[in-house]
Amino acid sequence: MRHSIRRTAALLLAFIACFSFPLSAMALEGEYIAIRKEGAGRIALVLGKPLAEGGKASAWSAELDREIREGLAFTGIFNMIPPPMNLFETGASGKRTLNFGALNSIGAEIFAGGSLSAEAGQVKLSMAVYETFGAKPILSKVYTGRPDNLRAIAHAFSADLVQLLTGRRSVFGSSIVFVSNRSGFKEIYSCAFDGSSLSQLTRSRSISLTPSLSPDGTRLAYTDYSSGRPGLKIMNMADRRVSSVRQSGVSIDPGWRSNAEVATTLSFEGDQDIYLVRPDGTLARRVTSSRGIDLSPSFSPDGTKMAFVSARFGNPQVFILDLGTGQTRRLTYNGNYNTQPSWSPAGDKIAYTTMEKNGEINIFTIRPDGSGATQLTSGARENESPSWSPCGDMIVFTSGRQGQKKLYVMNANGENQRRLLQMEGEQMQPSWSFIR
Repeated sequence: MRHSIRRTAALLLAFIACFSFPLSAMALEGEYIAIRKEGAGRIALVLGKPLAEGGKASAWSAELDREIREGLAFTGIFNMIPPPMNLFETGASGKRTLNFGALNSIGAEIFAGGSLSAEAGQVKLSMAVYETFGAKPILSKVYTGRPDNLRAIAHAFSADLVQLLTGRRSVFGSSIVFVSNRSGFKEIYSCAFDGSSLSQLTRSRSISLTPSLSPDGTRLAYTDYSSGRPGLKIMNMADRRVSSVRQSGVSIDPGWRSNAEVATTLSFEGDQDIYLVRPDGTLARRVTSSRGIDLSPSFSPDGTKMAFVSARFGNPQVFILDLGTGQTRRLTYNGNYNTQPSWSPAGDKIAYTTMEKNGEINIFTIRPDGSGATQLTSGARENESPSWSPCGDMIVFTSGRQGQKKLYVMNANGENQRRLLQMEGEQMQPSWSFIR
């Protein structure tokens, strides 16, 4: 794993001894190969607390250190190793430098650390990241922000670190929308990727279901029952203005194809088929046409294919439609009741929900060609509504394993399942934004 990182084309900065001075405000540029591939173990990381002088700066440093550690631990990517006692060594000139031999001796693959200063009311976090094998610098960057926004500063660095080491987008800055009955009505809420920053989005005092965020996170599509029948609503997240689909009949279960189109099931032409709708609620085109109900659209990252659920052959199964050719093929064959497909951001897997013979509901993944079906949950009652993180390393889902339905997260391989947030009532139908 260590050998797969190559020296960048422009290693312009030497390590600043003990991080006592801010690093230059630049990232090291050039070709870089991510060290972590799917199925690889966790990255062994030593994280140094940012050095700071003075009461306020020391307090800010402690908070930044905590936010970075908690965020990186949440990803499940890192094995956080305490730094060795002899982290620094002093040369003949009296200058202290990082002791890479000591870091290698404890199995560290990556070291990250830096310094903190305050200028003109702004906090400046200067961070350097090294691959310990070969003492190779791979990132040097300065992050600035207000003292009351240290979490954002910490997450900006954490996001860069994750993308640098994995080659994929991180969870930092992403949001999750979901349904909760905390108020006595089923309303839609949002929270940050780690369950913090809870906010109520709808106040219909009725039933709001199946929330879905647009790829750029600027719009929310959901099913609203305030008129007495299910209808599609599209909310502008900036000003909370809401538009409605302009068709008669029911409209349910939206899923975004792109920022410009959302798919939903409509019944105005008889059968309940899937249509593409613009953000202003006007109809773009029909994409399925079959007897029976088609619903739960989820698109490949390039928008050329759509996974969906249909009962056209009897019980619900997952199908894939090629939007270019119009050809449809059945994806799932194991199990008599397969629903809720969710296409991964990498495009290589589709998560879905299965009702098994013993009545248990579990989450599986499968490749788009129908191979590699893998069970992720088991022995935990109802597990449903999977939604992928922006990086594809994690899945948020609903589980009734503790009685009431709550939100949980797990690694993409089913490991490390844990509760996402503490909140009254039930929470269900999560949708994770694909951007940060």
